[in-house]
Amino acid sequence: MLDTESFRHLALANPANRQLLAALAELNIPQCHLTAGCLFQAVWNVLSGRPAAENIKDYDVFYFDGGDLSWEAEDAIIRRVAPIAERLGLPVEVKNQARVHLWYNARFGTDYPQLHSARDGISRYLVRCTCVGIDASTGEVFAPDGFADLEAGLLRINPLMPQPGKWQAKAETYRTRWPWLQIIEE
Repeated sequence: MLDTESFRHLALANPANRQLLAALAELNIPQCHLTAGCLFQAVWNVLSGRPAAENIKDYDVFYFDGGDLSWEAEDAIIRRVAPIAERLGLPVEVKNQARVHLWYNARFGTDYPQLHSARDGISRYLVRCTCVGIDASTGEVFAPDGFADLEAGLLRINPLMPQPGKWQAKAETYRTRWPWLQIIEE
């Protein structure tokens, strides 16, 4: 049964996740988490008998700095992470979760609440079982919905992001790569 330690073990079976987390820890970015696909997709890969790093589209880094909500401040963090991403040869996307509410509607056509932590952002992925992150400073795993659905491959809509059309499209893209996943409409 998948628990915090087995999740960490499977997610870090992708060497890029281990290397990126170690490098991020050195930067002292506030509330910095490695999150999303690079973690849960590594788990699904291992559970499918595939290499842990196979078909990982990108590596998401969430952090939270409410002291400066300017694009320039976020861009400065992105530029600090860029040499690490380049050295590791990884497509890394860095987002200050304190700023998401400022641009989300223009990009996705729907409102987004002002967040209070990086973990708030992790909790709002469209598919519930994908709400996972690892704190770069402490190594602590954050998984607000636990691991049962992730392990079983059950894709449910996240009630914090009730966007059925986008959820369905996202779930279908996952099922294309991991056919054993099941879309659960509730």
